Amino acid sequence: MNYGNIKYYDIANGEGVRTTLFVSGCTHHCKGCFQPETWDFNYGQEFTVDTVYEIVKSLEPDYIAGLTVLGGEPFEPENQKALVGLLRTVKERYPAKTIWCYTGYTYETDILSEDGKAHCEATSDMLKYIDVLVDGEFIEAKKDISLRFRGSSNQRIIELK
Repeated sequence: MNYGNIKYYDIANGEGVRTTLFVSGCTHHCKGCFQPETWDFNYGQEFTVDTVYEIVKSLEPDYIAGLTVLGGEPFEPENQKALVGLLRTVKERYPAKTIWCYTGYTYETDILSEDGKAHCEATSDMLKYIDVLVDGEFIEAKKDISLRFRGSSNQRIIELK
């Protein structure tokens, strides 16, 4: 897996001050996407053990509320397989910190359903560690800048824990 960026001290993608990982690779190709360069699975840098270490270390201060993963698309099956270890490590090391994840897939049909587009052998583990899931493709015609933590009105904020 590759990633496009890591933002430290992010306040736009979840509650509180967060570390945010932007993964590469997305098959949705939403019109009006704010990061179309991350559609390419080869965009950015390789996600390595050192990347995991940097992210985990960045979460150490008490004022960091947690980790947010977005993209690209974290729930592309190949990305799930790479991310599940990071999410497990974060939850084990910092159980009080929250993990937010943004996906263009729909929770019930694409992720939970065993025949869903995004369901794979890593999905159940991914979901165990995520506290808040923001689901649904960005739809430019439903764009609403007044919404907190989402770009279009069809997207939902789902508390998994």
